[in-house]
Amino acid sequence: MELRVDRERCIGAGMCVLTAPEVFDQDLADGRVLSLTRTPTPEQAADVRETVQMCPSGALTFVSGD
Repeated sequence: MELRVDRERCIGAGMCVLTAPEVFDQDLADGRVLSLTRTPTPEQAADVRETVQMCPSGALTFVSGD
């Protein structure tokens, strides 16, 4: 599983940080998403999938190794 973040596409809505704060943060300088990990744990996978679906700008992608 790999998390991909497109900071250029991010609009800084912060839904990712609210949904999965152990995986995402926001840059204090511009408000855009920061990924705290590229490989979320299996325990974080459900929250990351939900976050990807909720992202209003489509800046997040979660690629499964299945």
